[in-house]
Amino acid sequence: MAIFSYSKPICSVLFVFTLLSFCNGQTNSSSQVDNHPQLSSSHSGEAMLRKKLGSDKYSSVSHGLQDRFGNIWFGTSDEGVYKYDGKLFTQFTMEDGLSSNSISSLLEDRSGTIWFGTSNGICRTDGNKIIKVQIPFYIRPVINNNFYYTKYSTKSTVWSMMQDKTGKIWFGTGDAVYTYDGELFARFLANDKVINKDSLKLKLVSDILEDKNGIIWFASGMPPGNEGFCRYDGKMIERFKHKNEGWIRNVIESKNGNLLLATRRFGIWSYDGNSFSDYALPKELINGSLSAIMEDKAGELWVSSDYGKDMGDTLGGLWHSTTSALNPSEKTFTKVFNKEVFFILEDKENNIWFGTRTWGLYRYDRKVVTQFSE
Repeated sequence: MAIFSYSKPICSVLFVFTLLSFCNGQTNSSSQVDNHPQLSSSHSGEAMLRKKLGSDKYSSVSHGLQDRFGNIWFGTSDEGVYKYDGKLFTQFTMEDGLSSNSISSLLEDRSGTIWFGTSNGICRTDGNKIIKVQIPFYIRPVINNNFYYTKYSTKSTVWSMMQDKTGKIWFGTGDAVYTYDGELFARFLANDKVINKDSLKLKLVSDILEDKNGIIWFASGMPPGNEGFCRYDGKMIERFKHKNEGWIRNVIESKNGNLLLATRRFGIWSYDGNSFSDYALPKELINGSLSAIMEDKAGELWVSSDYGKDMGDTLGGLWHSTTSALNPSEKTFTKVFNKEVFFILEDKENNIWFGTRTWGLYRYDRKVVTQFSE
């Protein structure tokens, strides 16, 4: 693996990028479960993240999740999933049970099961294997307009997953939001008891969050989503389209209780339960486009962008701010990395992991950035 040291916290690496992806994995802690030591793979472990399926140079490392045992899972756009045990990366692909090698979301549930959202539905670990989990065809909506769907953004793509306090798992897919209670799937908006005053469709939801009060929030993604920020209070779902922004990529609940949103065009927003306010932005951010936002264990903010002035330039990147959400200040943002970044993950040792376009996986130990991809 390559190590990059800096006299300044900026890495000047230039690549060419094309593929758009999202996302953020979620981790839940719970009782002891199997550490998946026997999860079988058709590929041997490697010291670096290597391509083995012959995907092109535009393949991306787009998602990250650390499970309760310290293993870190990385989702990619064309090479399936990798599990990193601290020494080796083990690759899992369609040969090992995945329904697609394009990964769109990751989740660990309360039982320790790892769920994979792919461009062709849901998969999960089951003992020593990966199995497919099918959403019943008969509960899916009829869609006549296929204009927005592509190879990487299908009707069955699972863009987001979240397990709520009751144990129910929510799935944001290309055609609707579904729930799973451990036995049965249901299409969320097919429930007549849900008051849907805005006639929302909830196609392509980028992120799903349950806040500390039990309210479910949906961050609507790119078209055919584009419905803004939506709230479900257990009875009614309604949307907010602040500044007419329909595309929200990521939402987190800050330690101060506010929700922080990563938007496609307006940078960071803070929502206090009553109104939206603009959060300070890094100076280099182009067109306000953010891909991910994370608050670390110390309450410090990390934001990333996968968008530069031109595709593949070095105007995207990763920024770190030591300012809390209570007192934002643009001057505190420090650029850590120059490259279009998709996800941000803090591990149990407080290292920051992030993945980029054109097959980049990196770890930042708050001093040095180390590359873990070929």
